[in-house]
This record gives sequence, structure tokens and C-alpha cells, in this order.
Amino acid sequence: MKLPEYFNNIEPIILKDELSKFLGTSEDGELEISYSEIAKMAGHSCATVAGAWMMTKKGLKALYGDEKPERGQIKVELRDNASDGSVGVFASVFTNITGAGGPNAFDGIGDRFSRRNLISFGADIEGFVRFTRLDNNKSVEVKYRPANLVHPSNLMMTAIGPKADDTSRKAFPVLWQQMVKELLENTDEVVFIL
Repeated sequence: MKLPEYFNNIEPIILKDELSKFLGTSEDGELEISYSEIAKMAGHSCATVAGAWMMTKKGLKALYGDEKPERGQIKVELRDNASDGSVGVFASVFTNITGAGGPNAFDGIGDRFSRRNLISFGADIEGFVRFTRLDNNKSVEVKYRPANLVHPSNLMMTAIGPKADDTSRKAFPVLWQQMVKELLENTDEVVFIL
């Protein structure tokens, strides 16, 4: 599998995960999650996947500072409904990074490690998503404004619009990933802590 080269330059997200340590998946209880892993999980790299990555990274930094975030100990609340637009894609990325699952998620071992009902939709919040630490109930809201920098729907039309031709369709994948790279390199212009 050949992934875009710029994926290698994106700083990973490092979290503590006590379940991973308990089950021997990670001897030291740390997980390093790369953008390439998230893109493979989603099956693609786009403004939505990149936005969810950036919102999670910036939100966890605001919540934890220099501490490592604790996977499975973070509640995620989205403003929109699960069936709205690309909300499901955002939610999948949030879940894969934070461990926060819905009603069918892992129910834990005894009274530990449950990931169930840690993500929800339709929250009464100003931001796109709110992350809350379960250990101290501190929360942060984050919003994403890709249109401050790029216009994915306009670029998409070069591949599927009425004026699309073989040349524009062939150029599209490279231009699309250049757009995603631009977003990831300019997080502070498109992701905001409220």
C-alpha cells in the first residue's frame, strides 16, 4: 500500500490506555495513533477525516496539557445527529482515537474499561464537538471551519461535475491530497477551542 508521503510528517497522537496494558497489547500502556492509521480505518483521507483528527488532537491538548490523554476515559458529544451529512465519519475518527463508543461498544471487564455510551449526538453545544475528561469532568468544545482555508466541494466538482474531463479526473487525487495536507499543516486557521 502506497500512502501519500506527507502522512509520515504528521505528528502522531499518543495516549495512555489501561485496557491495552491490562490485556498485554501495549506493555507500557501507551498507544501511538498515526494519521495514516486513521485514514486506513476510514478508507480515505479527506477534509472530514483530517478535521476530526485535528479537532481531537487540539481538544485533547487543551484538556490534558502535557499529560498523556487517557483513552477510554473521554466522553465525546457531537452537536449534530449521527445521520447528518458526514457526522458518522467524524464520529468514527473520534471513537478510534479516544476509545469512546456508543451503545454497542465494549462493556468492560468487571467494573473497569467500559467504552460503552461514551459518544453521543444531538448535544446542546456551541462547538461541533465537546470532549470531557471522566476523571475530573473538565470539558472543552471545538469547532472546525475548513472553508477558512479550502473549498472541498468546489474541488470535488473537477472530478464529478459537468465540466469534468479525463485530465481533471486524473489530476483530482493529487489535488485532493494537497488540499488535505494544507488543512493539516494549518490547524490553527481551521480548528478553534471555544
